[in-house]
Amino acid sequence: MATEIRVPTLGESVTEATIAKWMKSEGEAVSADEPLVELETDKVSVEVPAPVAGVLSSISAQEGETVEVDALLGAIDAAGAAASSKPAPAAKSEPVANAGGGEEIEVRVPASGESVTEADIGEWFKKEGETVERDEPIVSLETDKAAMDVPSPAAGVIKKIMAAEGDTVEVDALIAIIEAGGSASNGVAPASEIGDANRPSPRAAAAAGHDVSESSDKPLSPAPRRVIAERGLDANAIQGSGKDGRITKADALAATAKPAQQTRAPSAPRDLGDREERVKMSRLRQTIARRLKEAQDTAAMLTTFNDVDMTAVMELRNQYKDLFDKKHGIKLGFMSFFVKACVHALKEVPDVNAEIDGTDIIYKDHYDIGVAVGTDKGLVVPVIRDADLKSMAEIELEIAEYGRKARSGDLKLEDMQGGTFTISNGGVYGSLLSTPILNQPQSGILGMHRIEQRPVARNGEVVIRPMMYLAMSYDHRIVDGKGAVTFLVRVKENLEDPQRLLLDL
Repeated sequence: MATEIRVPTLGESVTEATIAKWMKSEGEAVSADEPLVELETDKVSVEVPAPVAGVLSSISAQEGETVEVDALLGAIDAAGAAASSKPAPAAKSEPVANAGGGEEIEVRVPASGESVTEADIGEWFKKEGETVERDEPIVSLETDKAAMDVPSPAAGVIKKIMAAEGDTVEVDALIAIIEAGGSASNGVAPASEIGDANRPSPRAAAAAGHDVSESSDKPLSPAPRRVIAERGLDANAIQGSGKDGRITKADALAATAKPAQQTRAPSAPRDLGDREERVKMSRLRQTIARRLKEAQDTAAMLTTFNDVDMTAVMELRNQYKDLFDKKHGIKLGFMSFFVKACVHALKEVPDVNAEIDGTDIIYKDHYDIGVAVGTDKGLVVPVIRDADLKSMAEIELEIAEYGRKARSGDLKLEDMQGGTFTISNGGVYGSLLSTPILNQPQSGILGMHRIEQRPVARNGEVVIRPMMYLAMSYDHRIVDGKGAVTFLVRVKENLEDPQRLLLDL
C-alpha cells in the first residue's frame, strides 16, 4: 500500500510553504529518510525526507505551488508494506462502537498551530446522509491566521453534523460522525437544518441595512460575512486568500486595520522593456519586506550614534588570536567582544532587553542575542541563547556554526526564534554608517560598521586610531533617550577598555 508524504509542521506561526524543488521524479526508487522535496517557508527552507523506502508513485503538488501544513505532497509504494495506509492527520478521528451498522468515526477539529485554540465553521461541503470518500474535504475551518479544509478520515456516510456553519469550535471539538462503509440515506436532515436557532446571522453592514452576501460579488462563508457586516466593510474591496479566492475571516480582520484605499485591488503589473526581467520574490524575501515594514509602522523608532576606538580590542585580539585558535579551534573575531559588551549593557539598561505586549511591558531576565547573517536568499537572524553564560570561545563557535548553516540552508526555525536583542554587522560589506531597523518585537538593535583609520584628539594631540561608528536603533515607546544613550556609551566603554568586562564594571 502507498505511504503518504505530507507537509510537516513548520513552526507555530507558519501555516503554508511553497514547493521549491522535487529531488525525485515519479517512478524513481527512494530510500528511507532520503530527501524528497524542498519546501520554502516565510523563514527558512526545509527538506522533507522519505518516510519509508520504496518507489515514488505519485506527486500531488508541483514545484511553485503553495501548500498548507499537512497537505498531501505525494505517495510512496513501499516494498512489503502492510495493507493499511496512514490516516490523514489533519482530521483527528476515533472509532466509536455502533450497534446498528458500520463503524462510527469521529471527526474532530485538528490542531492548526500552537497559538490557535479555536476556529469558525466556514462551510460544510457535505450534508448529513451524503456519502464521502476517504480524504475528500467535508468542511472548511477558518482561524484568525488561515483557512483549511478538513478531509474525511474514512469512506462512508455523514451520519451526524455536530456544528453548524458560523459556529466557533475549539481544537479537538467533535464536529461530525461518519459511518464507515455506510450508504446514503434520504431520511436524515441536511446540515443546513442543524442548529438554525444558534447560527449567527449577519448584521446589516454599518447603517446601510442590507445583507453583505447580496452586495458582494464573492462567495462569503458565515465567519467573514459576520466580520464584514459588523464592521461595515466592502467585501468587493477585500482580496481573498482562501480557496478559489474566497474571503476568509483573517482577510476580513486584516482589512479592518487598513485604510480604505489600501484594500483596493493592486494595479496590473506594468509592461516590461527589452532589458528588464520580472522575478517572483521568494517567500523569505517577502517576509523580510513585510516584517521590516511592520516594524516601521508599529514602533516609534529612533536611532542614536556614537563611535568607538577599536585599538584595545584589536591589540588584545592580535596578542591572543594564535593561542585562542590553538586551544579552541576557532579564530577570535570581533563579534564575541560585541556580544559580551551588549549583554553587560543590557543588564544595566533592562528596557532595551524588554518588549511591549499590548499595554504591558515584558522584562526579560535572559539574554538571547540575535546575530544578523546575510545569505544569498536574504537576511536571517539566528540567536545565541543565554549569551551571558557563555564564554567568548563558545560564542565564536556558535556564530561560525550558524554561518555555515545559513549558507547551506540548514537553519531551523527554532534557531531564529526568541531573541531579546539583535546585532547587525554591515561593516563586513563596507558600510560606514546606517540606521538599522528593529527586529520586532525586540526594542533595540545595534549596528556595527567598518573600522576606518581616522584622526582623533587624544590628550590634546591629533592621532590616528581605528574607529568604528555604532548605531543604536530603539523603540522610543519603551526606551527613553537617556536609556538608549547610556546603553550605547556602556558598549563603547566596554570595547575601548575590555578589562571592564572581566571585572564586571
